[in-house]
Amino acid sequence: MESEFINITEENLADEHICCIIRSKKKHPGIEAKKKWLSQRLKEGHVFRKLNAKAAVFIEYAPLETAWVPIEGSNYFYIYCLWVTGAPKGSGYGKALMEHCLADAKAKGKSGVCMLGAKKQKAWLSDQSFAKKYGFETVDTTESGYELLALSFDGTVPKFTERARSGSIENKELAVYYDMQCPYIYQRIEGIAKYCETNSIPVSLTEVDTLQKAKNMPCPFNNWAVFYKGKFETVNQLDASGIEKLLKK
Repeated sequence: MESEFINITEENLADEHICCIIRSKKKHPGIEAKKKWLSQRLKEGHVFRKLNAKAAVFIEYAPLETAWVPIEGSNYFYIYCLWVTGAPKGSGYGKALMEHCLADAKAKGKSGVCMLGAKKQKAWLSDQSFAKKYGFETVDTTESGYELLALSFDGTVPKFTERARSGSIENKELAVYYDMQCPYIYQRIEGIAKYCETNSIPVSLTEVDTLQKAKNMPCPFNNWAVFYKGKFETVNQLDASGIEKLLKK
């Protein structure tokens, strides 16, 4: 099965399908933004491994030190996404991708692998019940209900930064923080900006465009975070209807 997968490299990035559900014959701004972001991350040891087909079957992980998440630790891999959807489900691809990541971590002498989870599974986070089958355990939590899952090889564990635990900001209006790690983000931000402008809703849209900014996020963050009335709400990517529900809380 290993022969069915390929890794994205600086050489093939421009021509390869990057596995999300977006289908477009023309250049898609979200995909182009993701590829631009990814082109820089590949130089840092970021891994994007995908089924060699136009399908949503892939894993994306990076050394924790250069992963754009507010998590402290050393010598770990951080999994951003492990995704298998559509017709390929049930073919063992998720198992193959996870086992590749774990084998890669061990081969490189890593202390373990970690990922973001939650007490209740979030739509935009990888399946944590699947990860727990491999021995991932909750090693840290936040008051907002998010968890850090880790599979440790040597007994050491990562943790959320103290700032990530705060879950609050001074800005009381609707605030969205985002980076371009996911191809959907471009259109989500466009949609929210349009909805808020049409409905005269004050909104702050902040791109997290450096590793330092990501490490200093005041909440759990995988590529997206929403605040309202100064309180952290979710890492789920919200569309206009999701924002409408949030504002009614």
